[in-house]
Parts: sequence; structure tokens; C-alpha cells
Amino acid sequence: MSERKLIRPSMNQMADRFPTRSTGRRKQVPAEQTNAENFYYLKQMQNKTPMIVVLNDGTELSGWIEWYDKSCIKLNRKNAPNLLLFKHSIKFMFKEEELHGRRRRHPPQERP
Repeated sequence: MSERKLIRPSMNQMADRFPTRSTGRRKQVPAEQTNAENFYYLKQMQNKTPMIVVLNDGTELSGWIEWYDKSCIKLNRKNAPNLLLFKHSIKFMFKEEELHGRRRRHPPQERP
């Protein structure tokens, strides 16, 4: 009887024949930050858009954003001192034109 030779393919050959998931591209994890806030601030700064900033205590401030960083924004105001506002103290903000636009869209009803 002759000896039978056992033929084993190398691991490289096996990997070529049967690709595994680990060799494929992994699904990307979504970005933690979308930079939407930065884009919004930059757009308002460039246009010097008049803004209304409402603080957590209900105080409304008007002005335009001069600059911002990770924790605060600088609000320039007409006929009033400029302010440095911490972002955590801001409830929300919107464009001043939206305030006036809302008033124009809903005129006061006439009283009989």
C-alpha cells in the first residue's frame, strides 16, 4: 500500500475562498457631533442677524452674535452693554424677524 498524503490548504487560501465579516468594512459609527450648532452660529454672525435670546429665567435679550465658543456666546446690543452669555443659561434663541413676522401674520382681532 502506498502512503496517502494529506493535503491541507494554507490559511491564506482558506481566507480567499471563504471571506469572513471581519475582513469587510465595518459599519461606521455615527458622528457624535453634527456641527449644526456651529454652522448656525457662523451664519448668524456673518449676516449680523438680530437675535432674541431667552434665558432660563425668562429674560429676553436682543442683539447679534459677535462670537461663540464651546461654553458661551457674545451678544452685541444697541444702546446697551455687550454681554457674554453662558450657553447653559440660554433656554432658546430665535431671529428677531420671526418675532415681528408672527405679529404681522396674526393681526389683533377687532372688538365689537
